[in-house]
Amino acid sequence: MTEKPAPPPLKALSPVDWETLIDDFQYGGPRRHKWTSLYPFPSLLDLLLSSLLRKDFPLSLKLQLLVFLEEFSDSLFTHEHQSHFLDRLVDTVRTVINAPVDGVHVTFTFKEQLMASTTSVLICLDVFDKFQARYTVSLVELLLTVINRPNYGLDRHTRAIACECLRELESANPCLLSEIVGHLWGLCQNERTHASQSYILLFTSVIYNIVAQKLNVSILNTSIPMVPFNVPQWLLGSNGEISGLNYKELRKAMAFLLEWPQVMTPCGIMEFMAMIMPVAVALELQPSMLKVQFFGMIYSYDPMLCHVVLMMYLHFLDAFDGLEGEISRRLLLISREAQHFLVFRLLAVQWLLGYSKLIFCKEVGKTKPVIKLYSNFYPTLFDPLALKALKLDLLAFCSICVDILKSKGHSHEEVYSVNSVKLFEDGLVFASSFKWLPPGSTETAIVFRTLHKFLMSSSSHSDCDPSATRDLMNSMIFCTLKGMLVDMMLDGWRLIPVIVVFIDRFLSCQKHSWLGERLLQKFDEDLLPKVRMDYKLVSYFPLFDRIAENETIPPRGLLELLTNFIIFLVEKHGPNTGMKSWSQGSRVLGVCRTMLMHHHSSRLFLRLSRLLAFTCLYFPDLEVRDNARIYLRMLICIPGKKLRDILNLGDLFLGISPSSHSSSFYSVQSPRLSQKFKTFKNLSSCIHLERATPLLVKQFWSLSLSNMGVGNSKPAYLEGVRDSEAPVEEKDFADSSYTNIICETGRISQPKEPLRVMDSKVSEILNTLRNYFSCIPDFRYMPGLKVQILCSLRLDSNNFNRMLGIDNSATPLEEIGALPAIYATVLHFSSSAPYGSIPSYRIPFLLGELYNNVDASQNLSLSIVPVENGSREEDKFRAPVVIELEPREPTPGVVDVHIETNAENGQIIQGQLQGIMVGIEDMFLKAVVPSDIAEDAIPRYNLDLFNALWEACGTSSNTGRETFPLKGSKGVAAISGTQSVKLLDIPSTFLIQATERHLACFVVSVTGEPLIDIVRGGDIIKNIIWDDASYASLDAASVPNFDTAYIDDYLEALYLSIDDSHVNFNNCMFKLNYFKIYIFVSFSALSHISMLKQPIYDVVMVTFEVTNNIYKKHFFIDDEYTVGSPITSC
Repeated sequence: MTEKPAPPPLKALSPVDWETLIDDFQYGGPRRHKWTSLYPFPSLLDLLLSSLLRKDFPLSLKLQLLVFLEEFSDSLFTHEHQSHFLDRLVDTVRTVINAPVDGVHVTFTFKEQLMASTTSVLICLDVFDKFQARYTVSLVELLLTVINRPNYGLDRHTRAIACECLRELESANPCLLSEIVGHLWGLCQNERTHASQSYILLFTSVIYNIVAQKLNVSILNTSIPMVPFNVPQWLLGSNGEISGLNYKELRKAMAFLLEWPQVMTPCGIMEFMAMIMPVAVALELQPSMLKVQFFGMIYSYDPMLCHVVLMMYLHFLDAFDGLEGEISRRLLLISREAQHFLVFRLLAVQWLLGYSKLIFCKEVGKTKPVIKLYSNFYPTLFDPLALKALKLDLLAFCSICVDILKSKGHSHEEVYSVNSVKLFEDGLVFASSFKWLPPGSTETAIVFRTLHKFLMSSSSHSDCDPSATRDLMNSMIFCTLKGMLVDMMLDGWRLIPVIVVFIDRFLSCQKHSWLGERLLQKFDEDLLPKVRMDYKLVSYFPLFDRIAENETIPPRGLLELLTNFIIFLVEKHGPNTGMKSWSQGSRVLGVCRTMLMHHHSSRLFLRLSRLLAFTCLYFPDLEVRDNARIYLRMLICIPGKKLRDILNLGDLFLGISPSSHSSSFYSVQSPRLSQKFKTFKNLSSCIHLERATPLLVKQFWSLSLSNMGVGNSKPAYLEGVRDSEAPVEEKDFADSSYTNIICETGRISQPKEPLRVMDSKVSEILNTLRNYFSCIPDFRYMPGLKVQILCSLRLDSNNFNRMLGIDNSATPLEEIGALPAIYATVLHFSSSAPYGSIPSYRIPFLLGELYNNVDASQNLSLSIVPVENGSREEDKFRAPVVIELEPREPTPGVVDVHIETNAENGQIIQGQLQGIMVGIEDMFLKAVVPSDIAEDAIPRYNLDLFNALWEACGTSSNTGRETFPLKGSKGVAAISGTQSVKLLDIPSTFLIQATERHLACFVVSVTGEPLIDIVRGGDIIKNIIWDDASYASLDAASVPNFDTAYIDDYLEALYLSIDDSHVNFNNCMFKLNYFKIYIFVSFSALSHISMLKQPIYDVVMVTFEVTNNIYKKHFFIDDEYTVGSPITSC
């Protein structure tokens, strides 16, 4: 078989390619992938190591490649050939170190960077533990070779770098160099160049690890050669006794090391002391040795050396006892030296503050030296703001120390000479520029930060520390702060937002929220009565919101102030006010809304209702008036808990974090944006809409229209009202024969011309009727008359909760607060009957009933419905509903009801309710009275109108052919009446009671002294004409224009089967008593007269004769369409 040819070697990268590759690797993403797809990591690493030894590559590029190798070592060495490349890397280091320095291709800088990068790669890859130790051993040997040339001047910096590399390897692998520590000590003793610091730190780190690991090795032993280097056997896992310290040799080494700090830099000393202090503690050395040698560094002006002294103080507190005042004075002096860097001055004050807290925690009495210096803690005029802030913090701490020392009974003069309140007030003098600067300035932030420090630094957040809480409440600092904040707000309203944030910081803390409440109470007592009433008062509204939210503050003062502000806005409103009234009025309502959400309604009702009522009546902006009216209606109608749930509803639907401090009413967002309607099929079982007055007779039939015209396709009643037009005979036609036919045909179907009679009685009747019909609108051109059906809406609590899946047993429904409720209810009405467009009805709130009432639906099967007397206690759980109809025909029907409402949980519910029955009696209207009739003359007018219509409807009347113009002068009406008599054999009391109950408003006259006495005694029928005619015989004179023969025939036919029918009624005298009743039924029969476009009017006139228990009911109806009216139920 032929062998597969080897892949061609990769193209070497030029210096420009390497620079591009380094930039693309730094950028990452597709740019890096472009190179890794062409050059896999092993190939790329091979090219990199080869490039380091190439002489044609510039030295700067080689340094970049070393940094690239160190930065991406995790990616470059993660493959199966990493051992091979680690060997190559170490060989490269050996080659470069052993190569002579020519200043072009090999320099000391290149050697130093190669040693540092290789050391970093081996430590990052954890080569000592994950791979063979030989890589680390090889590198250590090379580094030891470099440092084993002490006092050689040319490569002293390279040797220092090699020492640092060895120190890092020692830190990564503790005690790696422990067996050659004697050689390192010798190198330290021999080195005299500036590289000695690196040798000393390397030797110190090895000693530190030996002490930390408690390794028993000889420091003076140099029998083990330094090169070749061997890893200690115990470090490789071999068993052996290594515990125990050689104290004698270690103390000698410590004595040697303590002689060298003077040759170190400040940074070197800090690293040196960080390792020496644990060794001194482990070797049980006296701390005074370190104090004597190193405490003098506190007087230097190097922050690192001062930091070293403070580190020693932290480790050896007892050794520095009594030096607290000296250290404090030195740090204070550093902070006051203006020639120092600001960072150093800030650091000195920070050290002094931390140092003071340290000795305060150890022993409070040791803070007296710090308190003595309090007069030097005040900021100076030209101190930067950051330095002023730290010095004010120092004053706050000093104030706390003084209060605690006084509370513990310290009688030193330096303690009692310090006044905490004076410290507080004098310290703020140096930051007084905040009064005229913007509220967002840094000076203002520093002042309020200081206020918080003075007030809260001595308070603990521990719940088991009630004494500190009481002390702080009664402290002079707190009392001074309350008055200061009130004065700030009275002097300048610009600081109010900052003060509000300051108070919110207290209110948001569970432990110190009472402190914010006390401040708000102070503002309510001292600030509100003093604020000026002007347009700038709106700046205080964020503070008013916090006061309104706090339940411990009575709302009286704030409500009085808001009322006065509303009055001010009303008085000052003018043409130049613009949107100011709307904006500030809305802000007032926002505060009112906050009160409603956080206070009981009983605390707010009186004053808040006055405020809202005044706003509704007099505020100049319409939107503010409407919003105030909504709040007022909610306050009056909705219980407190339900009201709070409604007001909190806006923040729960949108999924946003609720603002706990709503500043205005119009900031509330509508929750409908995120809701979906839910339809319930059984909604009518829990929400009931019922008539306020049940129908007397249930309408189970529909009326039919009979064709009263003979030989005519159009009903006769359709011609009752018509527009005025010229007679047919006067029209011109081209064809005379055709004209004659048309004229004859027209004469057949055309009503005769009205007969004009001029006697006084008829003239009076016609004038009355013309005046009456001129008030009736022509429904073809004007809006029709409307009828209203009164209903009530109620909510069944048990069924409603069951429908929503709420457990009724969880909360007792006897409690008002636990009852369900619906909000913002809209009822939509529709009907197949000709009732026109029915407007919707809105109900803001309805509370569920306390218990299940008897379902009214069980009465649906009854034709005669019992009438209930009296009001029920449950009416307060019902909402009144008015259904407004504009009937076009007086026909019974059903109004369908659709509901849309909101549950307490925000769910929007919709569904169909039980329909409302509409009867003929719903169409009954009283007579239309002309506007020129005085109120006291209305009863006489109604009686005259009754008599005129009775006369006009009579069969012998001469006015039946008269036409009367309607209101609007576009149509005329004609009168055509029919009569009917019905006999009812019932007791007279039943008839009188039924008339008083159902027809009282339609009675225009009562005739007969006995009947008048009965009706007047009931005091139900009023404002009518009482005709006290006493006795008359039952003849034609009894009823005007009534056919006597018709009555006799009717009675004879009615009583043929009775034994006493031989009685001659005409010869008997009876006491006659009359009810005269006038009912106006108006409608627009557009559906039946679309061709004629004429409205039809029905008038029902009734007289009741009460005659020895035989009751005759006489009807005159202007159209037989209404025959069969439910008036027969009387």
